[in-house]
Amino acid sequence: MPLITAPNFDAGDDFYEALLSAHHGLDVDASHAFNARLILLLANHIGRQDVLLDALSAAARANPVPPVSPVHPASIDAPTPGDASPRGQA
Repeated sequence: MPLITAPNFDAGDDFYEALLSAHHGLDVDASHAFNARLILLLANHIGRQDVLLDALSAAARANPVPPVSPVHPASIDAPTPGDASPRGQA
């Protein structure tokens, strides 16, 4: 069974509203935990490793994380002797 990526469920807007409602009042950690439980329940329902791996790949392609640029030591402004904090000086 190939991964279905075209809209394939009825009442999508209603489901989205229910999903938002399920997150209402949750802090960030509880929201992430809820999402993890939901994903695992749906993955169990699908039950096909090949389809789940295709879904992971499709989700990663849909919103790729930009690479983090390394910080070069030359780009960091080092403090100069005149930059000392005046704290403690009268």
